[in-house]
Amino acid sequence: MQTVTLNNGVVMPILGFGVFQIPDDETERVVTEAIETGYRLIDTAASYGNEEAVGRAIKAGGVAREDLFITTKLWIQPAGEDATKRAFETSMRRLGLDYLDLYLIHQPFGDYYSEWRAVEDLHRQGLIRAIGVANFYPDRLVDLIDHNEIAPAVNQIETNPFFQRQDYQKQLEELGVQIQSWGPFAEGRNNLFTDPTLTAIAEAHDRSVAQVVLRWLTERGVIAIPKSVRRERMAQNFDIFDFTLTADEMTRIAALDTGASLFFDHRDPTMVHQLGTRRID
Repeated sequence: MQTVTLNNGVVMPILGFGVFQIPDDETERVVTEAIETGYRLIDTAASYGNEEAVGRAIKAGGVAREDLFITTKLWIQPAGEDATKRAFETSMRRLGLDYLDLYLIHQPFGDYYSEWRAVEDLHRQGLIRAIGVANFYPDRLVDLIDHNEIAPAVNQIETNPFFQRQDYQKQLEELGVQIQSWGPFAEGRNNLFTDPTLTAIAEAHDRSVAQVVLRWLTERGVIAIPKSVRRERMAQNFDIFDFTLTADEMTRIAALDTGASLFFDHRDPTMVHQLGTRRID
């Protein structure tokens, strides 16, 4: 498995498995099959409602804990560091783990400064190997870095062929923050799986469009966490390291960028209110 090295020296797989929107009653089977397929990076979140099922799969997976890289995410908490630490303890209990590889602040809303101070402390205690954020736009990320001791190791953001974040990736690299993609297939929006450019490139390599998209991301140095509930698709998505895209193919994919989210803008006031007032417990 190809890896990336985070800004604190922690080594992270560049390809993993995500469980967003996988129902709790399917998650244990799906994650077990993903681990059997070869995935070692598993990405979940408190807000997904399936941490316990992920934990059961980890326990039953037959892979040594130190060979797995487990990520979960902190949902928006009431103000204060104590609330964050309680949320972390809840996630760890659900996952059945005594340490976490990566903990992300899920949204740049609420009192995320006290949340960050709390996760810095948990990191210093050795309970979390690396800490990061998700969905942070450049202004909020830079402000967070400038006013805290530890810079995020990862920023997990929407990244797909139609919203490529190339310029932001350069900024992240300058800041020492690793880019990670959520929604690499854009949930099929913009007819991604039948897009003429992606289809032609896939046919040239005798691959699927999904494999081309994942290879495009990993060749850019972007961590990807595709999901599937079908074992054959998991295996196909995992099988991307024995071919490369040409410079011309990378250029053709770059031309697909619209520069806009296919889901929602985290700077939109209505969306900020909806996310900021959502409670999961």
